[in-house]
Amino acid sequence: MKDLFLRHIAQTSTEPLMLEVERGEGIYLFDKAGKRYIDLISGIAVSNVGHAAPEVVAAIKRQAEVYIHSMVYGEHIQEVQVLFAQKLTELLPDSLSVVYFLNSGGEAVEGALKVSKRFTGRKKLLSCHRSYHGSTHGALSVTGMSWLKEGYGPLLPEVEFIEYNHWPSIEKITEEHAAFIIEPIQAASGIRLPDSGYLAAIRKRCDETGTLLIFDEIQSGFGRTGKFCALHHEGVTPDILLLAKSLGGGMPLGAFITRPEIIRIIQQDPVLGHITTFGGHPVCCAAGMAALDKILNEGLMEAIPAKEALVRRILKHPAIKAIRGRGLMLGLELESYEQVLEVWKVAHEKGLLLIWHLDAGEVIRIAPPLTITEAELTTALATLLEAIDEVYQPTNA
Repeated sequence: MKDLFLRHIAQTSTEPLMLEVERGEGIYLFDKAGKRYIDLISGIAVSNVGHAAPEVVAAIKRQAEVYIHSMVYGEHIQEVQVLFAQKLTELLPDSLSVVYFLNSGGEAVEGALKVSKRFTGRKKLLSCHRSYHGSTHGALSVTGMSWLKEGYGPLLPEVEFIEYNHWPSIEKITEEHAAFIIEPIQAASGIRLPDSGYLAAIRKRCDETGTLLIFDEIQSGFGRTGKFCALHHEGVTPDILLLAKSLGGGMPLGAFITRPEIIRIIQQDPVLGHITTFGGHPVCCAAGMAALDKILNEGLMEAIPAKEALVRRILKHPAIKAIRGRGLMLGLELESYEQVLEVWKVAHEKGLLLIWHLDAGEVIRIAPPLTITEAELTTALATLLEAIDEVYQPTNA
């Protein structure tokens, strides 16, 4: 199977992880040999309710038995889609009342950028250095990692970047910008939190200039920080909110959520201003609804602060330079990417799935399923410490 994988599946790196997955259950993945791995990364912020959650599987089966597809997005009334949108908006500020479902985070970014330009009549976009918003042309254009764009130009014109958490740069938001897209918690750069009041200052400046504010919560949303979205920690409401990854309970689903007057502009001049065939797929919406119900009914968000505290209490080691983040969206900073790579190899052998951050190779991602118990988390962290200890070489040794 590995030979067939390398021959017929497009590779995105020269050294794929090559774990041959047999099945998933809760916080665990199992390989073909039956070896069990603790998933400490949730498939990169996707499996918030664990692998093969019975509630999600049952919802998928129920919907698939009724109908799988009926019509392109926004034409037929699909009850599961409508009810999921209603439940999502009930958890958000009142102004975020209309949901446009898509297939992925990248598509959510694309839709938000298009709508922002159309609504404001402006062409310029603003983003942050070291941000990550996706790999499609528009999303890559507003991604603040120049190395990731090499060989793919020209991308969207008139995109500008400022430093995250650099307060004087807020003044660079002007009346020429259609939108400013920002992650309330920068993820791929190694989990960077906003300074207190920083997002509120951005909101104020966007109001002054008529610039739409887009929050990319594709990784930080759906309960991962201990609240439904990171915006709830800051008390700041964007004009457009982006969700994806965990939104579908493991199924492919993304969304941008906004005010009625903003989204209304895609209805005419031209008609069908933004369309998708499979966005808001009923089976995916059923899975997402079941996942959200599980998070709410089992109090998974309320349990996160204690789990974060457990991580910070247990992960004490001379090799650890910092633990950054909020809730179960944490970054563990070591000395170097080379050290992280060695820790990853040892941890993998011990049955622990880890990964580093895209633009911060020295930072290990700590983002287990929200369903992880404190006992399971303690076991996972003990294994991680064992791996770090085996790799760690004191500089004065």
